[in-house]
Amino acid sequence: MNGPMRHGYRIVGPCSAERRLVDWSAAFQAYAECDPRARVESEAYLSAFTFGGDFAEHLRNTGSTRGFAGACWAPWLWFDIDRAPTAGGIDAALQDARKLAVALSDRYGVDDAAQLWFYSGAKGFHAGIPAALWAPAPSTDFHRVARRLAETIAEAAAVIIDAGVYDKVRAFRGPNSRHPGTGRHKVRLTTDELMHLSAAAILDRAEKPAPFDLPDVPADSADFLVAHWDTAAGQVREQTEAAAQRRAAVTDGDGTTKLNKLTLDFIRNGAAPGAIGAGDENRQRGAGRHRLCYSAAANLAELGAPLPLCFSLLEESALDCGLPPADVRRAVENGWASMQPGVREACDVFNGEVINVQSAPADTSAWPAEGGAA
Repeated sequence: MNGPMRHGYRIVGPCSAERRLVDWSAAFQAYAECDPRARVESEAYLSAFTFGGDFAEHLRNTGSTRGFAGACWAPWLWFDIDRAPTAGGIDAALQDARKLAVALSDRYGVDDAAQLWFYSGAKGFHAGIPAALWAPAPSTDFHRVARRLAETIAEAAAVIIDAGVYDKVRAFRGPNSRHPGTGRHKVRLTTDELMHLSAAAILDRAEKPAPFDLPDVPADSADFLVAHWDTAAGQVREQTEAAAQRRAAVTDGDGTTKLNKLTLDFIRNGAAPGAIGAGDENRQRGAGRHRLCYSAAANLAELGAPLPLCFSLLEESALDCGLPPADVRRAVENGWASMQPGVREACDVFNGEVINVQSAPADTSAWPAEGGAA
């Protein structure tokens, strides 16, 4: 555990409940062991990321995680695979979880024993891989880099993950805690169990919590993941610099926003590897289809394009490069929304992105500013 970044928060009950300051590692261990103080019979969450003393002071002073903009870190990189019943439900989620487990092992060198898999208690699976494999440093953009790396790995595995779980102050369901909707618990699965148990057997196991031992932290780093983390950090840095330039242009009264080269390339060629010149680094990375579609929609929105026009210009190229229709819609809607008044300023200030344009349920309207939950 990164000592200075030991703070996190815990929620007992629904996500609208109080966020209590905790030592994240100790709290996570308690949930793993089904310590009575963890109250695993209840709905419960831990922060997805950990924080330093500035977060502790912020939470003590305000009683909320709202507006925290300091550094964060995490001992695990999390993945969330959910499939609605209309998309195949738990059976489809299990198949995709297995694909991700194989990719983590075969392509990224993450030993099966180091993978931390859970049935989520509802319609999918959570996975964690130890950050010790690439030893990242805390930063104000750590959560954004984590998202980039997770998306890169998931795309290589041809698995869709929930990109909404990487908000800096996101709540993540605690191990062994009880899902309020299904009554099932978030239970640990070894990689072998993930690969061989049926969905029905996993659901039966989740009827009650089960203590487990955390995997040993790998002693050796994984060079491949070190390189991918550095690449993801570079992509986030470029995005931050672009946002700064845009703010500067607005401050200077420069309204000469143009259709940029990446947008034109995406409309003409999509994002398939090799679809355009070999010098296009983003396409050679092969991991930026969602991001390029999102950025193209944002650029068109900057020029005043309405949402239907953005779909008309981008949809065909996005589908041709392999994005599922639902992903195309989400990327275009999110990119377009990111340039709308009020949203754009918030994205610039917090170096953030729009990740899910939807109407919040009436009883959860306070969640997004507090980080939401998975």
